[in-house]
Amino acid sequence: MVFSRISLIVLLAAFVSTTLVGQTLVSISYKGQRSQETLSQQYGFLIQNGVELWKVTYTTPDVFNQLDTASGLLVLPVREETTIYPTLIYQHGTVDGPQDVPSNLQGGYQLALVFGGLGYATLAPDFLGAGTSRGFHPYVHADSEASAAVDMLRAVRGYASQIDLLLNDQLFVTGYSQGGHASMALHRALELDLASEFSLTAASHMSGPYSISGVMRELMVSEEPYNFLAYLPNTYLSYNYVYDFYDDLEQFFKPTYTNAIRNFYEGNIGLSNLNNFLISNLTNEYGAPIARYMLQDSIVTILEDADPSHPVIAALAANDTYEWAPQQPTRIFYCTADDQVKYRNSIVADSVMQALGAVDLITFDVNPDADHGGCVEPAVIQTALFFNSFADWTVGTRDQWDDLEVKVFPNPTSQKLQIHELSEVAAVRVLNQQGQLMLTKELPMGDNELMINSLSPGIYWVHLQTKTGQAIRKVVVE
Repeated sequence: MVFSRISLIVLLAAFVSTTLVGQTLVSISYKGQRSQETLSQQYGFLIQNGVELWKVTYTTPDVFNQLDTASGLLVLPVREETTIYPTLIYQHGTVDGPQDVPSNLQGGYQLALVFGGLGYATLAPDFLGAGTSRGFHPYVHADSEASAAVDMLRAVRGYASQIDLLLNDQLFVTGYSQGGHASMALHRALELDLASEFSLTAASHMSGPYSISGVMRELMVSEEPYNFLAYLPNTYLSYNYVYDFYDDLEQFFKPTYTNAIRNFYEGNIGLSNLNNFLISNLTNEYGAPIARYMLQDSIVTILEDADPSHPVIAALAANDTYEWAPQQPTRIFYCTADDQVKYRNSIVADSVMQALGAVDLITFDVNPDADHGGCVEPAVIQTALFFNSFADWTVGTRDQWDDLEVKVFPNPTSQKLQIHELSEVAAVRVLNQQGQLMLTKELPMGDNELMINSLSPGIYWVHLQTKTGQAIRKVVVE
């Protein structure tokens, strides 16, 4: 039966929600399934399998080091044969409110489905202050973004054998937008603090605000119109919640804006409603949605001076995530036209990490013309291709997705591409650097010639897939 894991766990989850002695997992409940056909129709040809969805709750410390119960979504691949899976942690982007989260099948959970459909046992933490966790969500707070993910990983790995989930030692980390900030914070913790416990395979950080004290601070005190103003009060509320700067909102924001910000803090309105209010009022009063005009003059001065000894500036700097050198293969994907998270976050992160000695770090603009929403698809496709070049899946006694023994040449090329020694029929797909599908064809076993003269000069990914394996090659077209 395909869904062999479900029967026992559904019975347990239906009648029991109790702390498991000696483990940090509190409960697990079944949230449904998606077939491979459904996922393929929604998310494209890279999907390898259907998935099961589970809500997981687990214990983890809050920002005050008090034990809390957090939640997240666990997406498990479904295959006919017993399979040993790699693990992937996906950190989600900014959400509208504390219940707009992956474990409730909201809050960007779709990308967790994609990675599960690619064959990764995927964990998507809700973050602290969201889902089942108490308190205010510590937005772009690096330490808690990392700790919530680490403890979910510990909980799932500790319980995996009891739900017949087989995991290998591979671990992949990624996230988009706020999740990019969170994935970089997690990556840093795994390499610098937890290397003896976890072995990271590769990481991909997508369109994240890595430079809170630099790029994002400068944006908030600039004269540049910005249509995502609510990120500023959300960040202030988060850091004031953690670090306790001020007693009253009017010490930071002008009175016109404090009631709406307080309503958001108290959960009476969502982030989108707050953003609409701020845009409307700033535009009416100043002619454009410029963030600095909602701030008290004294706060503008503090942010402009950027004195590192000031508690506010020190808190911003404490939540930058790039001042270290990744040692495992790492990619940073961004889009120059990003209208929410300025692309310079990625440039700054790359330059500092490279200077500090990053081993295998490439930062790449996946679509210069895409805004924040448009950047998702090419960034995720590039991440999938990158991770798939490392990932191992053991099915029964064979490695299903090891690299095919196939020759792809010449490289560089211009008119033709030779694809030789195929052991079985293969689907070939050629994608550009933006993740767009440029060419697709089925090739017979043996030696083949693929005409590529319709492609413009540039770098392309050639993806070959058979019933038992796949190969991914980077090819330069001249």
